[in-house]
Amino acid sequence: MSLVTLHHLFDFLADHHAEHARSSVFYKFLDPITKDHFSNLKDAFIGQRPVVLDGIGEITFPYQKLGSIDTLDMFGLDELIIFSFYMRNRNRYKKAIDIGANLGLHSLVLAQCGYSVVSYEPDPIHYQKLQDNLKLNGAEKSCIAHQAAISASAGRMEFTRVLGNTTGSHLSGAKANPYGDLERFDVDVFDIKNVLDDVTLAKIDAEGHEVVILNGIPMERWAHLDVMVEIGTPENAKALFENFQEGPVHIFSQKKGWARAHKLDDLPTSYREGSAFLTCKDTMPWSR
Repeated sequence: MSLVTLHHLFDFLADHHAEHARSSVFYKFLDPITKDHFSNLKDAFIGQRPVVLDGIGEITFPYQKLGSIDTLDMFGLDELIIFSFYMRNRNRYKKAIDIGANLGLHSLVLAQCGYSVVSYEPDPIHYQKLQDNLKLNGAEKSCIAHQAAISASAGRMEFTRVLGNTTGSHLSGAKANPYGDLERFDVDVFDIKNVLDDVTLAKIDAEGHEVVILNGIPMERWAHLDVMVEIGTPENAKALFENFQEGPVHIFSQKKGWARAHKLDDLPTSYREGSAFLTCKDTMPWSR
């Protein structure tokens, strides 16, 4: 089977959201199909030709090597699932922030879906490529980018660049044992409380710093804010569950087919188990 024969991919993914757990037959069936499809598009990425994301639009995303990771890895099934959520909710949310924007793929998809986007990326190399990708796609007006990390307070912090996989770079201390060759330097950090004006959706991929950011969000903001987040470690999963076990914020877990997490084991403990979604809504909004 080829993805070419699978029309309306992102609607298809959204309609089957209850089967998004990596352990599901649905996921195991679709994962190699999507990998094969985007592998076949490698020449388009290298040639900086537009790639069509059915139902979302065209995106030009030049091929990049980021250590052991490359552009093709950024179009994995977990990312496509999140893109389907962006598309399905294009009329529900208006302004989004992309924390840990990397090269800007999520920002571009959000912009293509009609969101107003503000992106934050602390690594100066990634930030330059992010800006280049926004310009290449004509997205400078719909997406504003800042060279900064996000935390619970503002200032300067040390940043660790992981040369073997720069998508795993992080604020120093967010990961206990970073591996391989490393570079360390200071970066600007913005306070999460100061970047939430009118924001209704946040995507957070902060490589181990996500709980610090989430804890920095004032409780009153959650009434009008939903968050898609990658949980980096079992320790962060535990802290996240304990911090939001009581109160109005509910956690929905890809590991459970986006059902509500009622116990710690329901939460993903790394990117290998998918993402989590935080909201005061009683259900995760997948409906048309």
